[in-house]
Amino acid sequence: MSAPQQPTDTVSASGLTAEATSDDALSPSPGDDVSAEPALPDADAASDDAVVEPVTAGTGEADDDEDGVDEDGDDLLVREGDVAGDYLERLLDILDKDGDIDLDVEGDRASVAIVGGKLTDLIGPGGATLEALQELTRLAVAQSTGVRSRLMLDIGEFRAKRRAELTALAGETARRVASSRQPERLSPMNPFERKVVHDVIASVAGVRSESEGEEPNRRVVVLPDK
Repeated sequence: MSAPQQPTDTVSASGLTAEATSDDALSPSPGDDVSAEPALPDADAASDDAVVEPVTAGTGEADDDEDGVDEDGDDLLVREGDVAGDYLERLLDILDKDGDIDLDVEGDRASVAIVGGKLTDLIGPGGATLEALQELTRLAVAQSTGVRSRLMLDIGEFRAKRRAELTALAGETARRVASSRQPERLSPMNPFERKVVHDVIASVAGVRSESEGEEPNRRVVVLPDK
């Protein structure tokens, strides 16, 4: 099986990851008539981010059930992390960047993080460069293992901080929708961000969430339960 291709010294990414803000993300879209019966978004069962997993009792985690991953699966995820770590180390050398690489397994995904050093330009506006690097790393892993990878890459704790922001945002939105019984549309987000929001909404009684729209303008809609 062939080894991952050597990363080039230039990484490009197209498009910006939209940010959800407390000002515009929590309000109904302009022109929506909140007094009328709201139009519901189309179901999106084919999309990964639209699949809302049940919350595991006693853990507060929506999709990290390590007991559900068999030993062979664990071995594969560890191997994915090792391949990704080697690939990213070579990339950092080429770009003359300092950084440590942390490897972990979270639920059913390998998790790789680059920490330390000046890493802002590896994150990019709204995480756009980070998203591109994650895809390149997944391709390198898939080339080595022969299996499609769902590896998650974080750089400079960007995703960790974003997860905390979105968790607070989703919780506040869910409480407001449960009280008002009116749906609210959040601003466009990438699949990682939408998944975080879906998981939070799934843990709040009286509300549910769906995705609507097309990339890169796909967004989460929070609705009251029927």
